Amino acid sequence: MASMLRHEHPSKPVDAKSLPIPVTATLTDLVNNLPGEHFTIEWLLGRLDRRSFGIVMLVMSLVAMVPGISLLIGPLLAIPAFEMILGRSGPSFPKRIAVYPLRSSALAGIVKRALPLLAMLEKIVHPRWPISPGLSRRAAGLAILALSGLFLAPLPLIQIVPALLVALIALAYLEEDGLLLCVSLLATLVLMLVTTAAIWGAVLGWMHITG
Repeated sequence: MASMLRHEHPSKPVDAKSLPIPVTATLTDLVNNLPGEHFTIEWLLGRLDRRSFGIVMLVMSLVAMVPGISLLIGPLLAIPAFEMILGRSGPSFPKRIAVYPLRSSALAGIVKRALPLLAMLEKIVHPRWPISPGLSRRAAGLAILALSGLFLAPLPLIQIVPALLVALIALAYLEEDGLLLCVSLLATLVLMLVTTAAIWGAVLGWMHITG
């Protein structure tokens, strides 16, 4: 009888420290600790440590939704996106860009307006469909690099859709949500095809008129 008894081991509790820190908590901490009237990208990277890629991408996508800013954000997004493709552990910017003073109040306002929506998304975004960190980083970087080019496309309000996709990719990367990452990558591919077709159609139309 004793040989038939099995010792049931209690299930191992989840280590809270191993779970991703909520994005809203990270952004709130950043806003609450902004230095004086101005901050720099160098200061921002110094506070983010291992989460720097995702948070930088997310913050840039939020800023890109402000009309007139996307033309500047596109080239800036391409820098960390390319570094993600190369498999680097964190982003780095040219010194002149890294130390350029940016208004703290502007960043605080953008983040505070985005926090309620991000808090809602956090209720449905969670770790699932595990993907190796290296693969997810490179896939996210490739998609964001492609999207960064769309900020320069000569189409009205074109910056809104790629900015939203960059935000979703960054959120999926930060929360280790493989399902959301795959959906966002597929949406990026569709957007690239649609935008390419629209631009090509416009070019053909212009050639027909001028020809």
